[in-house]
Amino acid sequence: MKTVWKSLMVAAALTAAVNVSEAQIVIRARLGRPVNRVVVRRPPAPSPAHVWVDEDWRPSGRTYAWHGGYWAAPPRPHAVWVPGHWDHRRHGYVWVQGYWR
Repeated sequence: MKTVWKSLMVAAALTAAVNVSEAQIVIRARLGRPVNRVVVRRPPAPSPAHVWVDEDWRPSGRTYAWHGGYWAAPPRPHAVWVPGHWDHRRHGYVWVQGYWR
């Protein structure tokens, strides 16, 4: 829990320079100490068909909020989960949420 709290505090510090543009949140982060990784213990899958959706950051007002991982059933046969990622843009980084392909 302490590691998660530290991650949330780092996220809050990173959002000090937030720019909302075209329904996206752009973050300019100052380089500093490396962030501690959060260790997540996955619970057992509800069924063999379920796919683990990794933890990610979700837009929440003018900042991002940490959202824990979870098991999800694919919406259709042969669907593949594409994980979210940070995309470098002209004015900073934008979080691209994961999606089913």
